[in-house]
Amino acid sequence: MRHARALLLSLGAAGLVAAATLTAQAQTAPSQAAASVLAEMEERTSLKPATAFNTITDKNARSVALFQEAGKVITHPRCANCHPVDRPTQGDDRRPHMPVVARGGDGHGEGLQCASCHTAKNVWVGGTYIVTIPGNPKWALAPASMAWQGKSLGEICAQIKDPARNGGKTLAQIQEHMAVDELVAWGWNPGLGRAAAPGTQAQLGELIQAWIDTGASCPAPGGAKVPSHDLKIEAGALKPKI
Repeated sequence: MRHARALLLSLGAAGLVAAATLTAQAQTAPSQAAASVLAEMEERTSLKPATAFNTITDKNARSVALFQEAGKVITHPRCANCHPVDRPTQGDDRRPHMPVVARGGDGHGEGLQCASCHTAKNVWVGGTYIVTIPGNPKWALAPASMAWQGKSLGEICAQIKDPARNGGKTLAQIQEHMAVDELVAWGWNPGLGRAAAPGTQAQLGELIQAWIDTGASCPAPGGAKVPSHDLKIEAGALKPKI
């Protein structure tokens, strides 16, 4: 009787272990559809290291691929929202900035200055629509000559390389700006309620350096353009630019 009871207990324990194993497998092995979604999310929120492109033997193609990877940051809302022609966008959905603001002569706002709301750091407000107001000591719009909204990645690439449109910077200075600038760094510390830029700033700097080292080739013209909501004022009414 004692042996039979021990056998039953042993079988019961084995059954529990098997059930727990199956449960764990069910929890850790997502379906093919879920795995595809997770892979897409990982692709959007991460950056491949520059070394991942070393297998591309054609130097020009490798350079283009490196910039396309860096383009995941460049075209991300955390960066592109502040690179409009005149009116910035906000949020992960790139909606028009509210209240209505324009860049002004110095990129710090016209009429309503950026500093009226944006201070030297992210500020918690705890709202359901806006959780934090973003901030940084260098908060400002990029110069109009560096506007990325309304442009494809290939057009942005050509713009970044052109000293007449990039603030007179060399490629080395462009790399340094993206790799260490504190306002660029904000993209990875944007405050609650906003998705951070993909990867890390260090990874972006490495990608841009590798892009330069391989000839700084640009993607072909065309393709998807960064969304833009620039407006113009006519007779006191806001109308989208045509």
